[in-house]
Amino acid sequence: MTGPATGVRTRTGPDDRTTVVLITHDRRAELLRTLALLRRLPEHPPVIVTDNASTDGTAEAVAREFPEMTLLRPGRNLGAIGRNLAVQHVRTPYVAFCDDDTWWEPGSLRRAADLLDVRPRLAAVTARIVVEPEGTEDPVVRELRESPLSGPDWLPGPALGSFLAAATVLRTQAFRAGGGFHPGLWLGGEEELLACDLLRQGWWLAYAEELTVHHHASRLRDPTARRVLGLRNTLWFTWLRRPLLPALRRTGHLIRTVPRDAASARAFVRATAGLPWVLRQRDPVPPELEHRLASLERARRDSPARRYVG
Repeated sequence: MTGPATGVRTRTGPDDRTTVVLITHDRRAELLRTLALLRRLPEHPPVIVTDNASTDGTAEAVAREFPEMTLLRPGRNLGAIGRNLAVQHVRTPYVAFCDDDTWWEPGSLRRAADLLDVRPRLAAVTARIVVEPEGTEDPVVRELRESPLSGPDWLPGPALGSFLAAATVLRTQAFRAGGGFHPGLWLGGEEELLACDLLRQGWWLAYAEELTVHHHASRLRDPTARRVLGLRNTLWFTWLRRPLLPALRRTGHLIRTVPRDAASARAFVRATAGLPWVLRQRDPVPPELEHRLASLERARRDSPARRYVG
């Protein structure tokens, strides 16, 4: 069946185009809730779970309660690289990421695949995020919806300079071509580097308002540890890909604006300790892409979703 406005086929029932990938660590109850919701999706997607060395019985519970899902047990905490491991097992053209505390709304995976099917240079579509149990929009949605970047008119929504792994469907080919998530970053804002490299290769990223992911934030998350990793990785990304003057300006802005506390100090110490490998791998982007990155940086300075607090 073809929709009159879009020319895209509309389908019901199972959909074999997308595999869902999750990583998890010591969040058994929350993961099991998410897997139960994914199991009930009308698309019936294959699901791959990478258990990052949980010690709370997560892997055993998944194997027992969800035997139809693929469970990977690397034996150590790989962080975001657990997604790379999972994608090695993906056999579908698209891969949908979510976290152990996020899940896709019924029909969104099918619609994401429809959007990607007819746009061969579109690498990824990022969904609207609804915070549960309140049912309110995540603050980052406004940032996505109001992206300052321009793009071709065939994009399904605003052009993006990055994506959110908890709420994005990617073209499997593009993910592999971009090298997946960089092992040096481990976890925390790891999407920015991969997104930059995809843009450099000529891929496009877009926000799609019609897609929805639900997020019920884990009670087990450590916001301070996440802030340390996020700030560290922001600094590393800056020096891996930004030209010298923008990198200096970005670093100076962060020094002036992040909270002056122990967490920020730890982040800067860890970032400095990693400079040898960062500078060895440094590969600044060309001027056209730097212009886009600078536009995003300016727009994010007032975003409530980009504050290094917690």
